[in-house]
Amino acid sequence: MLQLQIVNFKRGTYMVVEGKADSDHFYIIQKGSVQCLKSSGSGTTPVQYGPGDFVGVVPCMSGHLQIETAIATSDVMAISVKKEQYPELIAQNTPVALKIIKTFANRMRVMNEMLTKATLHSVGKEDHEQIYNVAQFYEKTGRKDIATYAYYQYLKTKPVGPKADNAKAKFIALKPQSHAVYFETTADLTRSYPKDTMIFSESQSGADMFIIQSGEVTISKVVNGNEVTLAVLKKGDMFGEMALLENKPRSASAIAHSDCVLMVVNRSNFNQMVTTQPQLIAKLTTTLADRLWSMYRQLDNANLPDPYAKMIDILSLQIEKQKITIGNNKQSLQTELTPKDLANMCGLPAQIQAKAIYDFEQNTNIKIINGNIFIKDLLELTKQAAFYRKQNNNGK
Repeated sequence: MLQLQIVNFKRGTYMVVEGKADSDHFYIIQKGSVQCLKSSGSGTTPVQYGPGDFVGVVPCMSGHLQIETAIATSDVMAISVKKEQYPELIAQNTPVALKIIKTFANRMRVMNEMLTKATLHSVGKEDHEQIYNVAQFYEKTGRKDIATYAYYQYLKTKPVGPKADNAKAKFIALKPQSHAVYFETTADLTRSYPKDTMIFSESQSGADMFIIQSGEVTISKVVNGNEVTLAVLKKGDMFGEMALLENKPRSASAIAHSDCVLMVVNRSNFNQMVTTQPQLIAKLTTTLADRLWSMYRQLDNANLPDPYAKMIDILSLQIEKQKITIGNNKQSLQTELTPKDLANMCGLPAQIQAKAIYDFEQNTNIKIINGNIFIKDLLELTKQAAFYRKQNNNGK
């Protein structure tokens, strides 16, 4: 039988503290108000929460350190939920799980906008014109399979007009050479995508969520002629959930990083899964928590002013995502990442990438083996990244 603990906090009490490891539980506020805030260098503003809202759920479900500090701004009564109690909570109270998921989806959309603004100093558009911009960007950078798909999606939303005429001409010229697939939604519950083809474009309408069965998928955005990689997802990861949950245009593009096979979840089978497969909801919650935690960390990275520091920190973030236990003994790691991958993840403009990559490769803790990054000492890397973040926070 599920037994949840009621916890009371006096006004002014710290419920959770940013950077602490006490993330084996989260709180559901029953009475009172709570203010959540991040360190001064993050670029975020404090948020007020009340009854029915959640505190500490992202680090709890993702298994990472606390991402913000929560302070009771009045006397607060809350329910404490242990991570291991969550599956039983879902089985007994599906609406709570769905509220958490929808809260995550909404917060991720806000974070996407903040991250894009901080990284590329602009906010991406969510209209059909952005699909055209995406198509142009990938055509100019020689990724014609992606461009072909995006031009087609633009024509669906804007079939007439000067840009439509150009998009049609481009599509007709590119299509015969293209490996792009699934220009239209089908009833297929499993889809295969060749490497470097587009699954969906930012600003495209759509209501399918995907679960990766094999291969890898890149989630990215294009703003003002620059691309930023938000995530590289692997087998078992889910994506596209925000469009399914919020019925809004895609906030980012999904591109096959390698040949991949995807399971498709649409609204009808999602609603069925909610009631019959609570383990799927638990998995989706954990996936969204991981993604949201990563976005908070990437926002910290985006606010670092030095390109070299950005690259060191973004590499550390990739290690943190893997939840590798780092002891005091020297641990090395061979990654599959290239310095160019890191530069793209940081959203560094093309004109400064060469210098940033050169500086990065001079780090004595880094070695490039067959083009990929080898880290000599993981603890040293994480300490260096933490120093840059703390230095930036203290300077704000």
